[in-house]
Amino acid sequence: MSAGPSSAPGSNAGALRHVLSHLVTPLLMCIGMGLAYLGAFHAPEPHDLRVDVVGSGASAQVLAQTLQDKGDGALSVRTVADRGTAVNHLRTQQSYGAYVPGDSPRLMVATASSDTSATVVQKVFTEVAAEQGSPLQVTDVSPTAHGDPTGQGTFFLLVAVSIGSYASVAVIGGAGAVLALRIRAVLALGTSFVVSLVGAAFAGPVFGLVDHGLGGLWGMAWLYSAGILLVGVGLHTFLKRWTTLGVMLLFVMLNFTSSGGIFRPELQPGFFGSLHSFWNGAGFVEGVRSHVYFGGHALGGHLLVLALWFVAGLVVMAVAGAAEARRRREVAERARAREAAAARTTAGAEEEMEEAVGV
Repeated sequence: MSAGPSSAPGSNAGALRHVLSHLVTPLLMCIGMGLAYLGAFHAPEPHDLRVDVVGSGASAQVLAQTLQDKGDGALSVRTVADRGTAVNHLRTQQSYGAYVPGDSPRLMVATASSDTSATVVQKVFTEVAAEQGSPLQVTDVSPTAHGDPTGQGTFFLLVAVSIGSYASVAVIGGAGAVLALRIRAVLALGTSFVVSLVGAAFAGPVFGLVDHGLGGLWGMAWLYSAGILLVGVGLHTFLKRWTTLGVMLLFVMLNFTSSGGIFRPELQPGFFGSLHSFWNGAGFVEGVRSHVYFGGHALGGHLLVLALWFVAGLVVMAVAGAAEARRRREVAERARAREAAAARTTAGAEEEMEEAVGV
């Protein structure tokens, strides 16, 4: 009994090559995720973490200089004249801890800025107070909402909105490839609207991550999601089956790690810290923090980051539209050329037939 076509050696070899070629993508994802997450999170160490020492006397100056020297670049220690100035710095994210020395030393932090940064600062000044033989009292001047005690709920909200967005890219770009680009753009914007509503529901009524400012959070979630979808759908025109890897690189590997949702840039390697200033995930996380906890301080800059990524998505879509139009013209020209060649061949055959008949 002869073997079927599917069991032929050549067929098996071709199928194996096909499978192996497609395994490249998940293996690259594995490598990329490991490099990104472990590179960003495995060994957080403070560098230039701004803290204040409250006081204007010689003892405050000596303490600040001692901490600065002892930290060897880990802290950026300055003195401020009074508690009011120190609290203002905390509430405008100009510092991440303010130490008030004395018989009953007190540390002021703002966990809404970053719980991990506040923890690092508290550890430093607990040791300082212990050296002075006094217990440290800690006051949180900007606590997070009751539903988000660690302040990291916004980061996990970012993860949920991101996954809903970049996973939809594969559907719209792949299954919707036969549709006109303008229709895919409308689908991208509509999908981002739905994803942002889901994100707002998680943040508000479902988990209570925020206790006010939900409308502004929804707006930022929509702008963030729309930027991802537009960039991703536009890139699909060029990347094809590599689109998933591309959007994961942009919106997971580099995005989550630089967002500041777990560790702020002052606790991360310089590469991820530098991305924090302009990557879209950081724009969302810091924008939500600013809007919900810090009275909108520096909110304009974070909104600008999100808006620029949205504009980048529009630009990528426009470039994709031009590329697809050029491809259609090229296909049409090749089809016309084939038709012309076929017509010439037919005409030549008819002339030969006429000559044969004449003879």
